[in-house]
Amino acid sequence: MSTLRNRVQLIGHLGAEPEMKTLESGARVARINLATNESYKLQNGEWKEETMWHTVIGWNQLAERMQQQLNKGSFVMIEGKLVNRSYTDAAGVKKYFTEVRAVSMMKLDKKTSESSQQIQDDIQEEVHDDGLPF
Repeated sequence: MSTLRNRVQLIGHLGAEPEMKTLESGARVARINLATNESYKLQNGEWKEETMWHTVIGWNQLAERMQQQLNKGSFVMIEGKLVNRSYTDAAGVKKYFTEVRAVSMMKLDKKTSESSQQIQDDIQEEVHDDGLPF
């Protein structure tokens, strides 16, 4: 019997400062935009690099740490799972998007003494709120 898993690991740089919100329930949520690069070789032998942007959401304690320790340009590893959500825009059109719900973070910047400190959120504390303010 196989075990099915929804896990993702991203290593990249923040494109902007973390956004932090507090929900009506009191839960704290942070959103970061993380850039990763993929390189591949074209048929003519030329190398091409493509940047992909990922929306990453952290909850409660992990959200607080994201806000405190990350800045635009920070080099970070995120582990989490993919989450698909949808909303209806002002024109009545249903929009779909995918984001990463982070469960752990490791800052990889060499210039900080906390670079090897892994920060894990208590997975039991995870909030499933479709009313995200982002």
